Amino acid sequence: MSKTNIKVQLQPTIDLTGYIEGYTIQSVRLGPDQRIFVLLIDRIPDRIKGMFVQASLNAPRTYKILIIDEGQIHEVVLTNQSFHYHEVQPLQDQLLLVGARCHYYGHNRYDLNARVCDRYGHVLHDFLLGDGIEHVQATSEGTIWTGYFDEGIFGNYGWNPPVGQAGLLAWDAQGNRLYTNDQADIMDCYALNVVSNEDIWFYYYTDFMLGHITGGTANPQLEWINPQISGSSGFCTDGYHFLFRGGYNDSNQLFFKKREQPGRLTGKTAIQLQGANHQLLDLAYSDFRRDQILIYSDNMLYTAAIQDIVQVI
Repeated sequence: MSKTNIKVQLQPTIDLTGYIEGYTIQSVRLGPDQRIFVLLIDRIPDRIKGMFVQASLNAPRTYKILIIDEGQIHEVVLTNQSFHYHEVQPLQDQLLLVGARCHYYGHNRYDLNARVCDRYGHVLHDFLLGDGIEHVQATSEGTIWTGYFDEGIFGNYGWNPPVGQAGLLAWDAQGNRLYTNDQADIMDCYALNVVSNEDIWFYYYTDFMLGHITGGTANPQLEWINPQISGSSGFCTDGYHFLFRGGYNDSNQLFFKKREQPGRLTGKTAIQLQGANHQLLDLAYSDFRRDQILIYSDNMLYTAAIQDIVQVI
């Protein structure tokens, strides 16, 4: 019989207090290895008409990237930036910044929403990854996987047809397309977990199915698993155990499941993660990659592996 509302206390991995003053968190992300990448901006740009996210900015902004490796923090500062970036990933020895939105203005006229920099913040080149990006994860070999939300799939900001209409794509480090989904009818790529160059998981609306790609972009083989959960925005897995962020009305809740039957997951154990003072951790700034979950809360970063949860259950 499944237990419910199991509480798991985590200890902070690292304190960011001395690094974020004067900045606002944009995202916290796990890389393809054990490093953590934090993207900060000096000021969140105002929305256009109070609704639409800026792509090209009305005023230049300063970004800071924190690269955290075994407790050591390396800072990269990019000043006078004119584009609105939301995500950061390592691109082998370089850094990839990606903006979720970009505009199409006419034939061969559009925003380039991916920027590659070196570890000192020098810009190397820009390219297009398309509008409406929900998820970006790069592999150790330099393959970039992108998942799109509905506006990136059906079109907005002038795009017709949109770059991301397949819902899930992969690219090389120069922005050349390597993979286009043609199996799943994706209307919104809710979650993406790129375990390695050969092992990619995704979860999508409307079918709420897990797609599992093996063989990478060169020889992709696809299997389907019914997770029996609706509306999750992230998950981590070791291939057998799964930890999902809750659905539409449970976004601060986690659910643990197992792969005990072919093609489906069973069980649904509710998990609550607590911080050092036993406070419930807010999952608003979190990430799921491989078998790991990363959470930012009250200037602290917390990490946990799915085996940590298994031991408690």
